[in-house]
Amino acid sequence: MSKDPIHVAFVGNPNAGKTSLFNALTGSNQRVGNYPGVTVEKVSATVMVGDQPLECDDIPGLYSSNAVSEDELVAWNAIVGPPAPDVLVYVLDVTNLERHLFFLTQLAEQNPRMVVALTMTDTLARSGAKYDRSVLSDMLGFPVIPVIAHKNAGVKELLQAIVDIAAEAPGANSVPLNLTTADRYEYSSGVRKAVITPAPKPATSTTKRIDRILTHRFFGLLIFVAIMYLVFQSIYTFAAPLQGWIEEGFGWLGGVVSGWTSGSPVLQSLLVEGLIAGIGGVLVFLPQIMILFALIAALEGSGYLARAAFLMDKLLGWCGLSGRAFVPLLSSFACAIPGIMAARVMPDPKSRLATILVAPLMSCSARLPVYVLLIGAVIQPQFGAAWAGFTLFAMHLLGLLVAIPVVLALNRGVLKGKRLPFVLELPRYQWPKFRDVWIAMYSRAKVFLTTAGTVIVAMSVLIWAASYFPRPDAFEGEWKTRYASEPVSVRESVTEEAYLAGRAAENSYLGRFGRAIEPAFRPIGFDWRLSTAIVAAFPAREVVVPSMGIIFNQGSDNDENSASLRETLKDAQLPDGKPLFTPTTAIGFMVFFALCCQCMSTLAAVKRETNSWKWPVFMFVYMTALAYLGAWIVQLFS
Repeated sequence: MSKDPIHVAFVGNPNAGKTSLFNALTGSNQRVGNYPGVTVEKVSATVMVGDQPLECDDIPGLYSSNAVSEDELVAWNAIVGPPAPDVLVYVLDVTNLERHLFFLTQLAEQNPRMVVALTMTDTLARSGAKYDRSVLSDMLGFPVIPVIAHKNAGVKELLQAIVDIAAEAPGANSVPLNLTTADRYEYSSGVRKAVITPAPKPATSTTKRIDRILTHRFFGLLIFVAIMYLVFQSIYTFAAPLQGWIEEGFGWLGGVVSGWTSGSPVLQSLLVEGLIAGIGGVLVFLPQIMILFALIAALEGSGYLARAAFLMDKLLGWCGLSGRAFVPLLSSFACAIPGIMAARVMPDPKSRLATILVAPLMSCSARLPVYVLLIGAVIQPQFGAAWAGFTLFAMHLLGLLVAIPVVLALNRGVLKGKRLPFVLELPRYQWPKFRDVWIAMYSRAKVFLTTAGTVIVAMSVLIWAASYFPRPDAFEGEWKTRYASEPVSVRESVTEEAYLAGRAAENSYLGRFGRAIEPAFRPIGFDWRLSTAIVAAFPAREVVVPSMGIIFNQGSDNDENSASLRETLKDAQLPDGKPLFTPTTAIGFMVFFALCCQCMSTLAAVKRETNSWKWPVFMFVYMTALAYLGAWIVQLFS
């Protein structure tokens, strides 16, 4: 007969080593989700001690029971219940004993079953100081187990202590009850003096020596820029070949399945262009997500991430963003999805939401093919390479410039509540733990695949159906009728297969929708073809260029460097004979894509991170309005 699980909550101050200990106990056997009804993340896992299951929760770090932010309130409610945990594991940093004991004295009044996991004992020993474990245990009245998480030292003893104390009847501990704030500090100070024997000659710590450089107002910023450049380049460069292999692999799979299903065109298209393309569109984001969170975990584990946030808070705080927002915003230049997920590093819920809502304004790599195609087709032939390069730079800068007034407007008119003061503890420097880096990377990838990924695949199939049906046979003879008398060079430039694909796209439900919304886009210079390309790109911006190839009768195997597609766009005309792509139309189209949230994957990630459809809908509406306004302003200069 299986035993009832023991509910265990791991609690403590931020930077006490709680997450490292939790990872050492549970490994990658973790479940990541949200607390019911809120956006605060919940990490839990089941651990077996013999035949006794332990249901373990990693509670967000707290400094005291005085909860201010949403994270702190949810964390405190998870501690006190109902239902309250059976056992609390208080992770106590022995090098900051006095400060961390303050919260322990409050918890001792709530739950008499507590085990103290003492961390940083190896760091204390290297400093020359000593501690007395038995004195600490006697003064607290709780079992005290020294642990070194990355070496698994003390882990078995800690698990057994949890089982043992859960089996005992609740008893009194040695911590005085109902203390005032001043009394708690006095008690904590007395425990520290009794337990810790200071080093004979305290020396300047390595952390303080490094901080003189890394937090310097000038050299610190230079080093920060260099590190962030390396992070950005790593995401952009290292992910590219992995993404290429994924795309090639799914292209090969699509070719194989296409051959198997050649006798059924509808089934063939559904599997290849709908399902396989949808799954490939999900997995292609994995390299960026995993690389980003590996780097974030490494920077956080080393202690540098807190310093970077400290440096950036003065630059970002005036517009309502926390200093920690720089990581999500920077990573969004590669892809908004890992950027949105990276907003989890921010403890302030208002700044976190503001960051999520403006992260997609950063010009991600998926927008680049649109820029390259239109700059190569329109801007460079008319104005030269210098203006082409400037246009590409301006498109990437545009989203960042627009994000600042958007954040100000959101903080004043949309987001409720006060921005919390920027309070941050600077942890000591240390080598990041491989286990923590791996688990952070693995858990974020798992969350993306199981939440946003399912939405993306489902929507990809729906968009495929809208672009595939209906399939009339009335176009079969049109190509020969239209191009039979044309020169060979013209007939070769528009193959029968490409022509039929374009006519089918025009006649599809998606094409009909593009024609229906054309009047709304005429004021910004877009005809039904550009309107349809915008709608077709909703599953992912990467399909914009192939979609334009189909719509303009050039086939789907074109990329942004295709000379024939560039020539076709340059020569495309409106019904009145005027050119479709003037410089202002081309720039307006790029501005629209720079500001519009034309990415279903991003909206799915926002839904997951905010635990509500309200915010992705709001994001889609406000960004579409911004995009339309921006394109309209450009059109005024035509």
